[in-house]
Amino acid sequence: MRSVNKAAHSLFWRRFRSNRLALSGASIILVLAFTAVAAPLLAPYDPNMIVGNHILEAPSRHHIFGTDDLGRDILSRILYGARISLAVGFVAVGISTIIGIILGALAGYYGGWVDTVVMWFVNTMLAIPTFFLILAVIAFLEPSIWNIMVVIGLTSWMGLTRLVRAEFMSLKEREFVLAAKSLGASDKRVIFRHMLINSLAPVIVSAVLGVAGAVLVESALSFLGIGVQPPTPSWGNILTAGKANIEIAWWLSVFPGLAILITVLGYNMLGDGIRDAVDPRLWDTK
Repeated sequence: MRSVNKAAHSLFWRRFRSNRLALSGASIILVLAFTAVAAPLLAPYDPNMIVGNHILEAPSRHHIFGTDDLGRDILSRILYGARISLAVGFVAVGISTIIGIILGALAGYYGGWVDTVVMWFVNTMLAIPTFFLILAVIAFLEPSIWNIMVVIGLTSWMGLTRLVRAEFMSLKEREFVLAAKSLGASDKRVIFRHMLINSLAPVIVSAVLGVAGAVLVESALSFLGIGVQPPTPSWGNILTAGKANIEIAWWLSVFPGLAILITVLGYNMLGDGIRDAVDPRLWDTK
């Protein structure tokens, strides 16, 4: 079994390394992570420093991405905004992944009334437009980064639940699961020790793609003014300033928009690359 797993891992990495888009996506995410961690070292200015005589200054050698309507350096705010995107993506997806795995595993493993209740809940949540649900919940809460992360996580688990449920339904009649049950393994051990391990590949793909969605939702909420609140820098609230000055300060919209675009594109390319690498139907065993 160990040799089989080793061969599968080797094949996965070989296919992943041969996918240029996947490597490009991974490189973008690594750069984003480095930028978020090293923002205090990379930012040329304090992101919240207001300079009255540099208001709406166009890109120059002193302010590479220009300044906003309060004279704050846009490059510095974008670099610090990467921290928000990284935090929202990982925390929100972490919450949704935990919920999706637990509910999907229970529904797929036990079936019957458990499956009926879980899927009724999933279908009910899917019938409600997710973004409007997030808007409604945020409207009753204090706008903060933690509330945003939790709300996004609590409203984005439905697709993963259906995915895990389908995986468990296909695995529960497999020989290794039946053998574990016949040896007296508890349901908890069968679910988490045997079945979940064999379902992680699509879960990882879904989680990576989910980060891109979480970044977009956070940016949209901040753009609407109910997400991350100023003066905390966020790509979304930088775009808000750009909307008000679009005719005279194009850089306020272009540079944070490009940051969002490149980040989401990177996560999507990485997710697609992982999906191609773990799909046995696409493996070339020659």
